[in-house]
Amino acid sequence: MTTALPPIVDAATWQQQLDQLRVREKAATHELDAIAAQRRHLPMVELPPYTLDSADGPVRLVDVFQGKSQLITYHHMWRDGAEWQCPGCTGFTAQFARLAFLDHNDARFVIVTQGEIGEALAYREKVGNRMEWYSTANSPFGADVGAPKGGGFALNVFLRDGDTVYRTWATSGRGSEQLGYTFGLIDILPYGRREDWQDSPDGWPQGGRGNGWPSSKDVAAAYGPHTH
Repeated sequence: MTTALPPIVDAATWQQQLDQLRVREKAATHELDAIAAQRRHLPMVELPPYTLDSADGPVRLVDVFQGKSQLITYHHMWRDGAEWQCPGCTGFTAQFARLAFLDHNDARFVIVTQGEIGEALAYREKVGNRMEWYSTANSPFGADVGAPKGGGFALNVFLRDGDTVYRTWATSGRGSEQLGYTFGLIDILPYGRREDWQDSPDGWPQGGRGNGWPSSKDVAAAYGPHTH
């Protein structure tokens, strides 16, 4: 049930306030452009020759690029023995079902997790994830790029020059929001994310962090193999 509504005004007043907001939205867009430019000017760090586990067996990190020069890795949180893994990671990565457009930008986007590869692939199937998964369970790679065993998630970007791989950018926490469309869509809704840290008018429906996020079980029900 709706607990509060925005004030009702005439169309001219609404347009005036929308125009005022648009000035800030455009400024934010220009700032994001400047941030992206600074990101492109960052230096990079050479990495050792890591080996990960894939569905087809051990694979060198450089071969995960599959001939592309750029690679994005999302490091999915993992808890050994858990029936359902991190709902945030599970829900966030569920949105990436069509990534072929990256082929035209000389890049790939894959998931890496600390889970053993067989368990990781079984979980991928259970929740209907469509990304390609790799395991760092037998490699220091995850820990070396900010995603140790038992730790949180991370996002990393790499550049390949021949057989040499470099780390160019990394983030975690809310830094990953820019990659997906889920929060962008929710943030333009009148009630937003309905989380109590957000600045919302009195009476707006709100809860704790993650309020409204689907559980991993919900993701499986929506995207799992029985839904296709």
